[in-house]
Order: sequence, then structure tokens, then C-alpha cells
Amino acid sequence: MNGNSTKTQSGKACKINPYNPGVKKKATLNITIQNRLFMRSSLQNFTRNSIDLPQISENRQSPLNTTKPNILNSTIPYDPIAQVQSNPLTSQTALKQFSNYLSKYETEEILNYSEVYFLGMKANKIKVNLSEPNFGFDDDRSDYKIIIGDHIAYRYEIQHILGRGSFGQVCMCFDHKSKEQVAIKIIRNQIRFHRQARIEMRILHELKSQYIENYAVTMLENFKFRKHWCISFEPLGANLYEILKSNGFRGFSQLFIKKISFQLLSCLKNLKDNRIIHCDLKPENILLRKTQKEGVKVIDFGSSCFLNEKIHVYIQSRFYRAPEILLGINYNEAIDMWSLGCIVAELHLGYPLFHGESENEQLLCIMEVKGLPPEHLLGKAAKRKNYFEGNLVKNMLNSRGKRRVPGSKPLEIIIKNTDEKFFDFLNRCLEWDPELRLDPVAALAHPWLLD
Repeated sequence: MNGNSTKTQSGKACKINPYNPGVKKKATLNITIQNRLFMRSSLQNFTRNSIDLPQISENRQSPLNTTKPNILNSTIPYDPIAQVQSNPLTSQTALKQFSNYLSKYETEEILNYSEVYFLGMKANKIKVNLSEPNFGFDDDRSDYKIIIGDHIAYRYEIQHILGRGSFGQVCMCFDHKSKEQVAIKIIRNQIRFHRQARIEMRILHELKSQYIENYAVTMLENFKFRKHWCISFEPLGANLYEILKSNGFRGFSQLFIKKISFQLLSCLKNLKDNRIIHCDLKPENILLRKTQKEGVKVIDFGSSCFLNEKIHVYIQSRFYRAPEILLGINYNEAIDMWSLGCIVAELHLGYPLFHGESENEQLLCIMEVKGLPPEHLLGKAAKRKNYFEGNLVKNMLNSRGKRRVPGSKPLEIIIKNTDEKFFDFLNRCLEWDPELRLDPVAALAHPWLLD
């Protein structure tokens, strides 16, 4: 489980097309390679840099030291960087011993916690100000003010920020209870984001309770801290966009694409079985597992919904947005299959198949490859007038003076692949009509994947 946000509305991120320098890449929510190296070094240095609470009584034995010093009666100066806690402190004990290291607000707040693992005593604490948003803990965008080295819920040590988005922020933390790194998503402190966070947590709880391999990120815990919903996740590796970038925006082998496609389709099948729509499938939201070289997991269910509880009409990142969303037609889980087709094409090409500068040009990009949409779809389109004047396409110029002509760049010409099974798979994922588009079950049985 994104400061300018890397998403707008429901997370519309753009990427650099190396063959089309006019398309600009916005900052992405996902973890950079540099951050990943930092994460690795942070974990290696944990026992040196990350220890907060000392052993404070004879009946609290440290796993790093079998002796039982009593520092309550010791004349040795207090050293807050002493040794790792093997058990949590009670809030009363932590307050009694370490109140000098807490802010005035924390001396009252800590009493709401039955277990205390980490205090962030070296951090530059936020000073409470009653005239500022959320007593000074929030910025003017209602994002939580993240302080590196401080605590979240007296348990998690903030190590660094992974990214920001329209929903809030994600940071890498060390969990002093489990002694493991976790990613924590901190939701913006606004009612509409709280509402969506509750939906996201319901979906993640549903997926977690299945006890099957569903290729979706695992939610560890969720809780509220200083009026912000927080969700902790398992840490994962680089995302597919980062992998494409590190590969010089060159496409991957068919074998690699098949492996990734199988896992994504397995995820989408499970979502469809549970009547869940992801609503923002894209390379940035597909991350490699840390323990499996070619294993992936789908992340960011912040725009997701149950099929019978759709509340958004402006969804999906632009390059992966299904035509029914662009046209203003009622949608279902088939929008995720369109996104998957776009992702598979990108893994093959190395760059996005449809890379419009705006929503209007996005549909023109699709028509350039797929021709005109069927009339029965246009008859349902609430946004038809955005793209057509009567039966004629509004063939506008983009910022580079380019005019896109429907049907002028057939998919088989762009793909340049002699594998007819691959072309058929891709073409059927990118079907205009969602009723005729491949669904996950049919896609998993397609000859291209079974070869």
C-alpha cells in the first residue's frame, strides 16, 4: 500500500514513453530503486540505529543480554539507545520512566495504548497547536505530517516515505512488535478518504480471509492514529514500471510475460469471483515479491469497489482506462481485463500502447488502433458528445500537432509479433464491447497461455 500527488482523483498516473518525448511522467507513488537500497541498509542497521526503549526492570530480560541490570536504581546516566525490548511496556510504565522524551500531547495520548513498543525519543516531535489542522499533526491538505524516526501508534518506527498520492502517503516502518519491516498507508484526514479507506479495508480483509494464493497484497493490520486511518502491509519489491525502466524500456520475453499474465489473471479471477473491481490496474500497482524472482502481487485497492457498491465514475489511470469509462457507460469487472490487455502490450513493447495526453486523446488513441466503437455502445454513451459531432469524430490535434485517424495503426502492425496466439489473446482483451471481452477464466484457458 502517492507533496504533489502522483495520482489525481482516483490515481491517474502518466509514464514516459521513450518513443514519444511529449508524454510527461508524473511522480509515482511506488517505491524507487534508491529507496529499496535504503530499506535494505535500514534493516541491516536496525540493531545499531533503531533501538528506542531500554530494559527498565529486573523482570524484563532482553534477548540481546541475559543479565538483568536494574537501571531504576542505577547511577549510570540514562541512555535511550540501550537495547531491544523483548516485551512491551505498559503505557503507565513508559510514561513514568520516559515522560521527558515525550511531547505534552503524548503524555496524555499514550495512556490510550495498553502496549508500548517504541517512542521515537530521538525524533523532532510535532508541537501541538490548537489553531492548526488536527492540533498541528496535519498539513493544509489533511495529510499527516510524517517525522522520520518518530513512532506510529507507539509501535512502528518511521524509516522513510515511499510515496504520496491523492489518498495520502505510504511510508516504510519497522514494526517493533513483530521485528519486521512493514509498509504503512496513512490516509488523508477527510471524510471522503475515510469512507474509501473503509471500503479498501473491507476488500483487503475479504482477500486476506480466503487462505488461498490470490496474488493480492496482504493487509497485516488496520487502525486509527491521530484521526488518520492506517493500513499496514507486507513489504514488496520493485514495480513493473521500475523493471521496464531498468530494462531501458525494452519489452520482455514471451515467457516472462506469460508468467506475469498468469498471476495477474489469477488475481482478477479471484476478484471477479468475489465481485470486486480493482479499478486501477497498471504497472505501478504490480510489485515483485521479495522472495520469488518472477512472482508478483497486485497492490493499491484504494480505488476498488464491490460490484454492487460502485461510487466512482472517474476511475483508472488514463493509459489503462477502459473505453466504457471514457464514454460514460455502466461498467463492471471487465474494465480490469482491458487494463490487463494494456499492461501485457506494454510488457511486450516496452512503452504504453495507448498514451493520450488527455481523456479525449486517450479515446482517439484507442480508435487509432481499434477503429470506431460499435454503434450500440455509442448509443449508451453519456459522454458521446465529448468525442463525436453527430456521427463524425472530433479529430482534434494534440499538443504536438498530431492528428489521430481511426483505424490507421492496426494492432498487428504495432505489436510486430508473428505469434498469432499472442495477438489473438491481446486483441480479445482489448475488445470494445465489455460483454465480448475475454474474462479471466477464458483468458486463463487461452492457447497462448497454455503453450
